[in-house]
Amino acid sequence: MICGYPVSNVFPRGQRNAVSSKRPYAFFSERELSRSGQIEDVATLFLTNRECPFHCVMCDLWKNTLTESVQSGDIPLQISYALNQLAPADSVKLYNSGNFFDPKAIPYSDHSAIADLVKNFSNVIVENHPKLCTNICGDFLKLIAPASFEIAIGLETCHEPSLEWLDKSFELRDFEKAVKLLRNNGIHVRVFLLLGLPGLSREDSIEWTLRSITYAANLGVDCFSIIPTRSDSPAFQRSREDGSFFEPTGDQMEETFERALQLKAGRVFMDLWDAKRFFSSSSSAELKIKRLESMNLHQNTN
Repeated sequence: MICGYPVSNVFPRGQRNAVSSKRPYAFFSERELSRSGQIEDVATLFLTNRECPFHCVMCDLWKNTLTESVQSGDIPLQISYALNQLAPADSVKLYNSGNFFDPKAIPYSDHSAIADLVKNFSNVIVENHPKLCTNICGDFLKLIAPASFEIAIGLETCHEPSLEWLDKSFELRDFEKAVKLLRNNGIHVRVFLLLGLPGLSREDSIEWTLRSITYAANLGVDCFSIIPTRSDSPAFQRSREDGSFFEPTGDQMEETFERALQLKAGRVFMDLWDAKRFFSSSSSAELKIKRLESMNLHQNTN
């Protein structure tokens, strides 16, 4: 909520992209350092389904969603299609612009078919909201055995005023409950964290990102993906215009990443999509981005 009104009422949205329930809207292969310390190939799929019911302020993933739920069988069809196009990989990410365990996004009746498609990967990674982390997550782990299972949660920050402003529809106690349940079921947890939030200076943004890593690590999280906040959504555009939000700089990304690795809390990744926008000097951007890519893969600052 912003000023007591739903975000969708305050910030009118544009048009959705044309997507199909029979195809993922994107898929590609990427390299990532595994929990075992090996650089592995990961098949990353962005599945097409209905819009997430949690309308977080910064999210624009609704652009690639449907207005209705998919039919049973559509999601396995999407996964099969993408995997047949991609080279063999070690792990697979099934991201779906929302929550894997939202039955209106991915029918529970499809879980067995999905498991049959991914159980030969070493690790399966999905994304999910804390309030949708229930015992059914453990049931899915049993279906994909012997693969390990990892759930990515958009914590964004442990700075409670910012978490409320983001309209994440959960409190820290909900996150803590979810992580405890998942860890008790033998499921690994990674979190997405935002670098840069309205009302925080650039310096405070770094500190709160680091505090959020420590907070989550103390609960049992061992993988952290830092996302430089982009002022693309209407809410952040307005905050930038009124001077309450500053997009991170490339230097801020480097400092945060270096200090995050020094915490030794687990694997830390810096999201580098459209990274050039954060660097003031285009001549040095490529070199610095390559260094960040190396830090992602090797988890050191060399």
